[in-house]
Amino acid sequence: MMARTRKFWSHSEAAAALIWVSSAILFYCVVQMALRNSSPINHPSSSTSSSDASISNAEKRAIIYEKMARDLDEHGAAFLKHGETSQSLSLSDLFAIKDGSVTPILKAAIPPVRANVLYLRPEYSVHISEAVRSVFLPHFDKMIWFQNSTLYHFSMFHASHHIAPVLATEYEIKAEANAVKAVAEGLCPLKIVLDRVVLTSTGVLLGCWQVTSGTDPVTIRAKLRSALPRAPDKQLYDAAILHTSFARLLGRPNTSLTVADETRFFHDLVTQLNNKLNGFQAMVSELWYVEEFDVLALALDGKMKVQKFQLGCSQT
Repeated sequence: MMARTRKFWSHSEAAAALIWVSSAILFYCVVQMALRNSSPINHPSSSTSSSDASISNAEKRAIIYEKMARDLDEHGAAFLKHGETSQSLSLSDLFAIKDGSVTPILKAAIPPVRANVLYLRPEYSVHISEAVRSVFLPHFDKMIWFQNSTLYHFSMFHASHHIAPVLATEYEIKAEANAVKAVAEGLCPLKIVLDRVVLTSTGVLLGCWQVTSGTDPVTIRAKLRSALPRAPDKQLYDAAILHTSFARLLGRPNTSLTVADETRFFHDLVTQLNNKLNGFQAMVSELWYVEEFDVLALALDGKMKVQKFQLGCSQT
């Protein structure tokens, strides 16, 4: 779509992109720590070690999710510290209060991100969104951003991202999309179940899922890696994970709390939501190839181009 590059970003665009990058790096580190520290098996540095292969993909996900659930206790509610990231960038670069509601501040992504995501249809996502709003909205009012329920997705694989941009011509993008379509035709729809909801120290409310049938995320990512050889070697998430962003907390709740009470308060809200949603089942049957022309377009309702492919494998 964009054949030429630009040499410099504006300060505001760079700040927004750095927020995205720092969050992705933090999340990647949490995932890697989970696999190294939480498993009873000593993993060699190689991701293809025999000991790693002895753990099922479901067990890997369980280990990751358990570590993610402890993140708030281990690191505290960092999002309450004026919404700063590890690089002292403010969330105000991404969000503003306009007409009494939270509004995203959209910035052009240069170059655009090219993401492959599994899509969760509204017949499932609307129920989740309503549950999230019922639990969190009364306590946060203008200090929360809810993911658009028509854009619930599971990030699978990036052909290009902000940490390692891979420039592409319009012809190359078309070839990538065709390659992703071919992958989708060989994938079986996933039946998934919500394992748990977690709140990270950076204020992201995530749904963590297990797969009960269909093509496993590990296999999907491996097939996309083979189909997209120009993609960055370093991807943003562990190969086993299957997660969805439900909302982002941007600041303190309406209730005045002491520091000692804050973590318990957030855990109570997450427990309420888990009581509503734990065990929720869904079917996933679409793989999207997305060009994000705005930073975090999928998360912030920004400008994007979506090519949708049905998972073509027939299950018996």
